[in-house]
Amino acid sequence: MMDFSGGAYGGGKAGGAFDPIGFAMRPTVILRAVCWLFAIIVFGCISSEGWREENGKEYCIINRDTNACNYAVGIGVIAFLASMGFIAGEYLFEQMSSVKTRKHYVLGDLAFSALWTFLYFIGFCYLTNAWGKADDPPNGEGVNNVQASIVFSFFSIFTWAGCAYFAYLRFKAGVDPSFSSTYESDPNATTQYSAYPVGGGGDSEQFQQAPFGGQQQQQQPAGDFSATTY
Repeated sequence: MMDFSGGAYGGGKAGGAFDPIGFAMRPTVILRAVCWLFAIIVFGCISSEGWREENGKEYCIINRDTNACNYAVGIGVIAFLASMGFIAGEYLFEQMSSVKTRKHYVLGDLAFSALWTFLYFIGFCYLTNAWGKADDPPNGEGVNNVQASIVFSFFSIFTWAGCAYFAYLRFKAGVDPSFSSTYESDPNATTQYSAYPVGGGGDSEQFQQAPFGGQQQQQQPAGDFSATTY
């Protein structure tokens, strides 16, 4: 099991050396690669052998249900692109210096993976039900492809559920307390300075007069010319 403790959401500080072998051996990367492969099988099998032409019009061999073929191709193509995007995201994750950016990535990963787990489950049930009602294609053409698409739709439920689980572990790990607070500057934070000390009581009275104001404010006694020199 992959350990996501330490750092920020399972990743250390940015700027570290990249290890290609270690990156390729990560469970999250391996699982994404499996999702990518399964997605190719799901939409590739339907695209190549899922359609037949009759009277100048194409129809889906899965009970002539166009939506069934389009659904399998649609979720497969999007899963194919998303898997490549998340593999690239795994590489960039260690380069993200912002804790907030990492959090948003992990939440996006969790939401998308959970959604595609559900969509593959719906797709598996939908394709299985439609294929059970379909007539056998002429000469059995496309049967293996449709069955492969259904089987790997089922497998994809667990691979995407695994991706969602890893994303949940990352989110649950959060930010380690030992992670430097200076690693990310919070634009909403304001620097607090201590107020200028104001003396109380007698200490404040010494600043009530100007340093040289005392002599100027004193009045010389009338008629006293003893201090006058000529």
